[in-house]
Amino acid sequence: MIFISAEQIARVLSYADCIGVMRGAMARLSSGETKQMLRQILPLDQGRMFGIMGGTLGPGGPFGSKLVAVTPHRGEGGPPSHQGAVVIFDPVSGAPLCQLEAGMITAIRTASASALATDILARRDARTLAILGTGEQAWHHACALPEVRPFDEIRIWGRSLERAEALAAKIRERKGVSCIAVGDAAAAVAGADVICTVTGAAEPILTASMVTAGAHVNVVGSSFDGPREIDDALVAAARFYGDSRASVLAQGAELRHAMASGAVTEAHLLGEIGEVVLGKVPGRIGPQDITIYKSLGHIVQDIASGYHVYEMLRKEGGQ
Repeated sequence: MIFISAEQIARVLSYADCIGVMRGAMARLSSGETKQMLRQILPLDQGRMFGIMGGTLGPGGPFGSKLVAVTPHRGEGGPPSHQGAVVIFDPVSGAPLCQLEAGMITAIRTASASALATDILARRDARTLAILGTGEQAWHHACALPEVRPFDEIRIWGRSLERAEALAAKIRERKGVSCIAVGDAAAAVAGADVICTVTGAAEPILTASMVTAGAHVNVVGSSFDGPREIDDALVAAARFYGDSRASVLAQGAELRHAMASGAVTEAHLLGEIGEVVLGKVPGRIGPQDITIYKSLGHIVQDIASGYHVYEMLRKEGGQ
């Protein structure tokens, strides 16, 4: 078994490649090829969590597990919010092939999955991207989503304007795209074609009244039933899709809250993003549709992207 560092993952796993890997993984999930357990979450102290995920990409494919510690409210300059390991096993021999640093895999595959959903659900003429949040996922979404749409402007909002300005400057410098920090969430999303919520908010920071008709929204920050980033009215107003139907119905806080309040029923979850990839479920129907992709993160994403990294490094080594 080899150990693969965050630096190695960042070097060989491009966003463009990972978007393609996510397309295949989500299609396999929705076709019924894969097998996986629902994410198991063990609450710790001070809002921290320990998560366990396991699954396989299907017959003849690799299988594995992810163990991750989540520390959502870390201090400035502290360790990454997600730390852990992804272990992948050989599909033939059953031997462990590699252990990958989980934080970088999680960061790149999550943003790449949002980019895939954006490519499928956003209007083709989308040119303005608003990102609510200033952490790791805000940066990675700013890197991944321009792979699928030529954004003219990126807007960043966060509870700390100073952090939003620092992230905007980093995006301008490293990505060469117009990027501004906005001090008000409503102003940040006003008229935006694509919106990503990547916060640790416990209560909604994005409401239906703030979102322009025709927008696509990636709801990413909450990964368990509890904290929610968008309100019931926005859930009800949108064509709503998830990464995994079973996961979203069990742990998707925004949809579950809207169902409990009576704003929507289970039928409001139109399907999985993989079903849209496969043509089994329609995506956007008209230019005025608001579309939502609810991302919880899924083990097949970790296995597929981790195995891709393993294969890339093996080819580098001439094995």
